[in-house]
Amino acid sequence: MLNYKNFYLKWQNYWFKITGTWRSCPLTCPVEKPHHRHIFWSWLGSFLAIAATAYLSVKTNSPLLMAPFGATSVLIFGVPDSPLAQPRNVIGGNLVAALVSLIVLHVFGSSPWTMGMAVATAIGMMQLTRTVHPPSGAVALVVMMTKASWQFLLTPALEGSIILVLCAVVFNNLAEERTYPKHWL
Repeated sequence: MLNYKNFYLKWQNYWFKITGTWRSCPLTCPVEKPHHRHIFWSWLGSFLAIAATAYLSVKTNSPLLMAPFGATSVLIFGVPDSPLAQPRNVIGGNLVAALVSLIVLHVFGSSPWTMGMAVATAIGMMQLTRTVHPPSGAVALVVMMTKASWQFLLTPALEGSIILVLCAVVFNNLAEERTYPKHWL
């Protein structure tokens, strides 16, 4: 027999989670507008890092750049203090996601359910290894959608991640009000 009172309480709690928290919050509440200097440094840093990575890709004839690195740039230059933007998370998260998805790809192939399995398993493994980096979920999809070879683990996942982190370390510390990284490991 169903306990309607318990069901009703759970439903109320669920509904409050969806609607209650934001009712008193203005539209700008979730994210404060950063100072114009921070915006400028974020713009310039991400421009230089992506341009440098793209330039090195052309000069070395290696695919050092992939779409998830755009999202990585948002984190390492837009919110460099975030735990998700630290070198351990950027490099480790991209490596974990690439490795997990390459294993899934080579064991099960590429299909809608294996794409879901690759992303979900990558998330779980990043949580277990304390290397959560949101753009790495896209890394898993890139592997699955392009049917990447094992070389993907080195180029672009590892080498591209290292280049972006080095750019962030050098560039973010040029600004007086920025310190990057907060921690390496």
